[in-house]
Amino acid sequence: MTLSRREGVDIRPTLLRVLTDLYVQAKSHSGDEERQFVELASRLIDQVDDATRAAVKARLAVYPGTPAPIMQKLGLLPAQEGRRIPLAREIPAPAPEAAPARSPTEAELRMASNMSMQPKDAAEIHDMFFRATASERALILHNLAQTPLKAAPRIPTARAKRAIQILEMAAFAQDAESFALELDESLILPARVASQIVDDAGGEALAVAARALDMPSAAFQRILLFFKPEIGSSVNTVYRLSRLYDRLSERSALVMLAAWRGSTLAVTRAKYQSSLYDGERQRARATSGTSRPAVQPGASPAIRTGTGGSDR
Repeated sequence: MTLSRREGVDIRPTLLRVLTDLYVQAKSHSGDEERQFVELASRLIDQVDDATRAAVKARLAVYPGTPAPIMQKLGLLPAQEGRRIPLAREIPAPAPEAAPARSPTEAELRMASNMSMQPKDAAEIHDMFFRATASERALILHNLAQTPLKAAPRIPTARAKRAIQILEMAAFAQDAESFALELDESLILPARVASQIVDDAGGEALAVAARALDMPSAAFQRILLFFKPEIGSSVNTVYRLSRLYDRLSERSALVMLAAWRGSTLAVTRAKYQSSLYDGERQRARATSGTSRPAVQPGASPAIRTGTGGSDR
């Protein structure tokens, strides 16, 4: 309302962003809420700039409850039973150079991954994925291939091959600690996220990590059978995850990898920002409110009498 009173200020981009943020905060909506959101957002999408439209599309692409008219207007495909999810276009390989290119260092990969998307968006995608059901996760991964979010860089081929061998050996031995440590090092993930992938009961997070390493489908199936008994003992679960893995595009996996990497920045900022801010206020308040006593402890005040200045 304050912006609308200023001349020359277009509040439609801000209004669309706020409406979208409020809508995705709830897991489900009533019929009236969905109808109102469709009516408002449909008009605003056609009236905002490309940057705002791209940001809203990225946010709604990973939200399982996006209304069908909005998905159609933004070019997102809703999931339907019995319909095969199309694979994303293959990412073209870089043209060979005359001289061998220097492989990026681990620090360079970390810097590139942290700049892929805003930490807040990365944390929201991370939390939304791990809270979602199996069908919702499949839809999220499918829509990530169509978002304008920047994907993480590919893992170098030599490093990925070595990681696949180590992960297979750890899976055969059912060594969860070594498995998580190798995911941490090879995918440049926070230890918290690597452990969350290993402990995930659904198995979709493990499929994303394997696709980011370009793991062969047969190797991924062997890991499912040996590493997690609760998954390997269920034929339906192994078949479902294998089918998901074969349809999972490399871009979707790399975008999710970027979200996993960037989510730790939002957690770190939220952990320290309030304490640092309040600490500055408390120190300033303590400094201004402290008064020096007139008489120091242990010293007796001198009493002057008479006019000659003699002490008693």
